[in-house]
Amino acid sequence: MKNLNLYSCLCLLILIACGKSNKVDLIVKGAKIYTIDSLMSTASVMIINQGKIIEVGNDELLKKFQSDSVLEANGKFIYPGLIDAHAHFYGLGAHMQTVDLTNTKSWDEVIVRCEDFVSKNKPQFLTGRGWDQNDWTVKIFPTNDKLNQLFPNIPVLLKRVDGHAAIANNKALELAQININTKIAGGELIKNDNKLTGVLIDNAVDLVQEKLPKPNRENIALSLLMAQAVCIDLGLTSVCDAGLDTEVIEVIDSLQKSKQLFIRVYAMISANDKQVDEWLNRAPIKTDVLNVSSFKMYADGALGSRGACLLKPYQDQHEHHGLLLTPLAKMEDYVKRISNSPYQLNTHCIGDSANRYVMELYGKYLGQNNTRRWRIEHAQVVNQEDFNLFGKYNIIPSTQPTHATSDMYWVQDRLGKERIKGAYALKTLLNQNGWLPLGTDFPVEPPQPFYTYYAAVERKDANQFPEGGFQMQDALTREEALKGMTIWAAKAAFEEHIKGSLQKGKLADFIVMDIDLLHASMRIIRDAKPNAVYVGGKKKK
Repeated sequence: MKNLNLYSCLCLLILIACGKSNKVDLIVKGAKIYTIDSLMSTASVMIINQGKIIEVGNDELLKKFQSDSVLEANGKFIYPGLIDAHAHFYGLGAHMQTVDLTNTKSWDEVIVRCEDFVSKNKPQFLTGRGWDQNDWTVKIFPTNDKLNQLFPNIPVLLKRVDGHAAIANNKALELAQININTKIAGGELIKNDNKLTGVLIDNAVDLVQEKLPKPNRENIALSLLMAQAVCIDLGLTSVCDAGLDTEVIEVIDSLQKSKQLFIRVYAMISANDKQVDEWLNRAPIKTDVLNVSSFKMYADGALGSRGACLLKPYQDQHEHHGLLLTPLAKMEDYVKRISNSPYQLNTHCIGDSANRYVMELYGKYLGQNNTRRWRIEHAQVVNQEDFNLFGKYNIIPSTQPTHATSDMYWVQDRLGKERIKGAYALKTLLNQNGWLPLGTDFPVEPPQPFYTYYAAVERKDANQFPEGGFQMQDALTREEALKGMTIWAAKAAFEEHIKGSLQKGKLADFIVMDIDLLHASMRIIRDAKPNAVYVGGKKKK
């Protein structure tokens, strides 16, 4: 009898111990979970502990685990946390603290917004971003006459939506010591009747930008936290910031360590002499929340401001080929040095000339069959003869589908009927390596990730234009677009082993939605927002 009681107690202790070992932080049940694994499997239950997924499967798992926290999904749809593969995260927050000029329909509307901002904020230096002359009835660059009249004593710098052009008033030009005879490598001053209009292209913008008051660490932190709130609300749990200074990276790291910033950041280091020298003497940073293991280099400018470097002149400006922002010798120096380091290199290339040169330069130093995953950011206009270079040298094109639907109204004017066939070629680019990361380039475009999804699949704007879609031979399937915003975006950052899909051992980053992205009406999907957002198994929305 004594032995029987001893045996019973032992069994009870084992049961208690087993029960404790199966106690987890969160159980998700009653959902349709799109895991985004290699088979695009679905599941109904997900078990989360200590910020990671420990099991994904069906209701049988409910017999093995228990938790004080249960998410009853009630038939909702769950996807991995969305990843923006190319954005300007810090730039979004900084933009929110200046005058917003997006969606302006005329230069007069820009002026009205500036007047309103100045009356409310009394800035010592007026800055803003977001205007696009291609959206105006009169599709030409403005002049700074009204800015000089209204703000004679306040320096003004208003950036175009892509950041590759700006207009400055005379006060700002004087501050930057810019005059009619100023020459800028990789930049241009737009003139009219041998008079400066105030419009600056590419590197010319930097001359005024350098005179702006430098944000302190408190300003930087505020911008980052503001951007995080926007991104989390839209379902982004990870962002790739395409070009940062060391100081901003340090603030990101500090905010993440203090748990104020929980969004995961893949930070590209802006490639300039100082930072290349500095970081090549440092080891990359790789944690679950911060990845600093790549450089961002600029080859050329933007198509909208005719700064993209083209093999043949612009269709609507016959003597102009665009601009190289980094001299050829300097680009080769960076490529050579970075190729001998553990760092990844990601280069902004818009025009077909920039794309060709940089890919051939990559190939020269990396060769074929490399595993470095060096990237071309944008890959916007590619010569038909050059698409094979992506596959030949294992170069990853990192694209932004909404650029196509923003630019489609005027891009043929820039490129002509033949050259446009190699522009915004998502499907063609996908076929080179079998995968394609997708992003928004916000704040150039809105940070809404489902605009990306919609533009990739439908190739239309919000008004369903054009009928039949824009260059539909390069549209993606829904599955491809979803992978581009999750597992392929993670892979582009060498992070597919920790995120991008909902699989055992990965970080518990996921979103909950009412909408089935693979089957619902695309019109509904475009403006969708998640019901809930979880980062590391903790609800953030």
